[in-house]
Amino acid sequence: MNQRIVFIGDSITWWGISEGDDIGNGYVRLLHDYLKVTYPERDFEIINKGISGNRVTDLAERWERDVISLNPDIVSISIGINDVARQFDSPEIDQVYPEQFEEILESLLTSVYKNTNAAVVLMEPTIIAEDVQSEGNKKLIQYVEVIHRLADKYKVTIVPTHKAFIEFLKSSNDNALTIDGVHMNSMGNMLMAKTWIQATKLLFG
Repeated sequence: MNQRIVFIGDSITWWGISEGDDIGNGYVRLLHDYLKVTYPERDFEIINKGISGNRVTDLAERWERDVISLNPDIVSISIGINDVARQFDSPEIDQVYPEQFEEILESLLTSVYKNTNAAVVLMEPTIIAEDVQSEGNKKLIQYVEVIHRLADKYKVTIVPTHKAFIEFLKSSNDNALTIDGVHMNSMGNMLMAKTWIQATKLLFG
């Protein structure tokens, strides 16, 4: 049985894609390998459509090309980090605040349901700085809440990645999850992949 899964998002999803490697070496690579060895009888096609720097507005601009036209069986969405980060590092540009974030993301969900038969997986945005009380993580809370509202409204699978990362930070474990507070090291990618696998089990029977 063929199953096409599209992962779409920002640099955290894109992580490591290069010429000759369209999967990368981040959490999508771990999920690619996990699905291939766990369900060898299934013909999974894993497509990584992460692009560095993307916000939800960027996803909207390429949604038809990078999701709808591919007619996936599952689309996994990871977005929100740059929508918050740009408020700190690029205050001069037009910002994407929670209300607009929710409006655009909802339009993307409705487009999936209108044009495909895909199941949707919504991933919480992870963290901005490995500090529970960082300003970035405080601002992320509203975006995480948007993900939950839309997941409840559309009955889609939610991957509690933000919660998993915050709980890890609260554990007083000295192991780092990122290389710079945002982009994952191998352990951060493993935590993302583990959380995704646990949340999506029902999609794979």
